[in-house]
Amino acid sequence: MSKQIPVSHMAFVRARAGRSAELGVRLSALIEPSRAAPGCLNFALQHSQCDADLWLVSGFWINQQAMTAYFSTPAMEIFAELVQELVVNSLDFHTFKDVSAAQALHPCTGSVHKLAG
Repeated sequence: MSKQIPVSHMAFVRARAGRSAELGVRLSALIEPSRAAPGCLNFALQHSQCDADLWLVSGFWINQQAMTAYFSTPAMEIFAELVQELVVNSLDFHTFKDVSAAQALHPCTGSVHKLAG
């Protein structure tokens, strides 16, 4: 039996000036459906304590397959809508996986998915 490796995603979303409250309301619609998604261990929306325009959307998944399947759901369309409707100034999306101490010594070969800004 292969061991499942937990993975996560984090999206740092910066609202356009004057649009932070709207962004928060729209992102909050992701919380419950995402938490109910197969393989979701945790899903959270957080607001910066010192930057009123900055939001963090994070999810933790049992494995890569569960996270990838989630990315294909209609819930993810909200990010494209927010970019198209000019609600966000920037959106930096990152994915992560657990690593061993030996793996941590090697440089990252992944990429940042910058969707706007």
